[in-house]
Amino acid sequence: MSTKVPHNNSDQEIDIFQLSRSIGNFFERVSRSVFRAIQFFIRNWIIALILVVLGFSLGWYLDSNKKSFQNQVIVTPNFESVDYLYAKIDLIQSKIVSGDTAFLKNVVGISHPKTIRKIEIKPIPDVYKFIEDKEQNFELIKIMAEVGEVKKVLEDNVTSKNYTFHTISFISNQLANEKEVVDPLLKFLNNSTYYAEIQKIGYKNLEREIAQNDTIIAQIDNVLNGFSNTVKNGSKNEKLVYYNENLQLNDIIKTKQKLVLEQGKNRIKLITFGKTIKEINSTLNINENKTVNGNFKIWLPLFFILIFILTYLFKKFYRKQLAISNANQL
Repeated sequence: MSTKVPHNNSDQEIDIFQLSRSIGNFFERVSRSVFRAIQFFIRNWIIALILVVLGFSLGWYLDSNKKSFQNQVIVTPNFESVDYLYAKIDLIQSKIVSGDTAFLKNVVGISHPKTIRKIEIKPIPDVYKFIEDKEQNFELIKIMAEVGEVKKVLEDNVTSKNYTFHTISFISNQLANEKEVVDPLLKFLNNSTYYAEIQKIGYKNLEREIAQNDTIIAQIDNVLNGFSNTVKNGSKNEKLVYYNENLQLNDIIKTKQKLVLEQGKNRIKLITFGKTIKEINSTLNINENKTVNGNFKIWLPLFFILIFILTYLFKKFYRKQLAISNANQL
């Protein structure tokens, strides 16, 4: 019976040797590539320097003259003026696209119209405000939920215009000043004879409603105080009779609660009803953090060097293939 000697140890030694040689060859190739790259830049240092200086200079110019700032103004359109508001913003955008600086300066009132590159308006989605105290809107949401189209109906152009708040966004290539841009813009948006009259009437009507509700609340308080005094001064049996005969007392209390809540909302409305298009808040000069914005002086030199290297490698590849092709033809 013969016995075989295992060769595992020798095989492992061969594998380790081959692995070490492969790693050594890899680092040697890397070293040669680094050396050739150094040689390439030494031979072409003048061209590389010119490309770096050219790229840095051009990048510096672009960074200095192509700044972009995002500006946002949150507004609420009153008196069913939302379509009017959107039409006005679309008009301004069309004038920006056509380069009508005379309109932007003389009609809208923007001091430096060339600094404004784009303007748009979008609703701020608020489904809770959309269905608040509006039963028909709530029923619409319920119906859409049954067929799985809630998101679609909430983002629909007709639905979204009925949200309370909307954001007017415009991009400028210089720092925007509120007095030079925002104030003239809002003045232009509120410059409507029709809506100015509607605003006056709506404001007075709201004041009357608040005053009338205050009167009704005071009357309800008198009724409740009278009831309280009657209960305190009456006998136990009279109290029971009084309770039984005044089944509408709960309705009176609920009416008061409803009026108090309504008065709170009305007084908030009174603040926004001062204008047709009421500004809520403005945030100006948000620097747009894009990948290349403000970094052209870094990226352009690298880009020029990369193009130079790729061009060199392409020429080298072409000459090599051309030589092979000529040799095969001999």
